[in-house]
Order: sequence, then structure tokens, then C-alpha cells
Amino acid sequence: MILITLGTQDKSFERLLKAIDIKIEQGKVKDKVVVQAGLTKYKSENMEIYDFVEYDKFDELIKSCDILITHGGVGSIITGLKNNKKVIAAARLKKYKEHTNDHQLQIIDNFKKAGYILELADFDKIDEKIEEVKKFKPKKYKSNKDNFNAIIEKEINKYL
Repeated sequence: MILITLGTQDKSFERLLKAIDIKIEQGKVKDKVVVQAGLTKYKSENMEIYDFVEYDKFDELIKSCDILITHGGVGSIITGLKNNKKVIAAARLKKYKEHTNDHQLQIIDNFKKAGYILELADFDKIDEKIEEVKKFKPKKYKSNKDNFNAIIEKEINKYL
């Protein structure tokens, strides 16, 4: 199953849903597709679409998906990585009024260069990217929390 999550941004990301819907119609994507659309209003008979889902339901969807296709938000990407999912990230872009700026491009680029995810830049090739991610061996994600905690502890100890 492919899970698509568009986050909670107050701007539409219909462009991504249209792209996959077309490929499903063409028979080029055969996987079941479930969508957490947030405030993106999109109707399709080819996908199971939810506006928002409760945390437990979202957790269940993440755990049961084979592939996570997500917007370029750090939280969504890391959620997929922490659950050992193959992640494809697509940036919301300012020129399409999907976000206020293009910072998601940099976020995705950093995760991609580190070997964690694949980037979907050409939405017309979403079917090819899905096939590519099935063979993709992502780098195992390791949280930087321990390093962060050590830095904080060191700073606190300066004052003790």
C-alpha cells in the first residue's frame, strides 16, 4: 500500500494527487493508494482519501504502508524513516501557491543527499519513481537526539 501524506498546511497540494491519479487511471500504478489530504480538497474513485485522521489511525497507516509519499515537511519525512519506510518526498512550491517559500526543496535535498529518501521532482514520472523506490535501499535513519542531549548536558554542567 502507498500512503500519501500532505500534512496540515493551509494551502492545497492537489498537483501531487492529480499526478498519481492520472497514473492509476493509465494502469501504471496498481498499488492501493491511501491519502491523508489535510486541507487539500480532491476527489477520486481511485484512492482512499481522508482529510485528517486521528493519531492512532495515522500510526496504523504508516506502519502498514510499503511506500510513503510525502510533502517535504521534516516531521513527515522523519516519521516515515523512523518506521523504516521507503520515502518519496515532493516539495510544495511557492510558484504553485502550495507554500509561502521553497524551503522544502532544501529539506528534501538534504535527506536525499544523505541517502535516506528519493525526491519526486518531475510529477509526470511519479510511476517511475514508485518503481525506483521499490528497489531503493535507504540508509538506516538514526536520530541525532543523543548528540543533541549531550550538547545540552554539557552546557547545563557549565553552570553547576
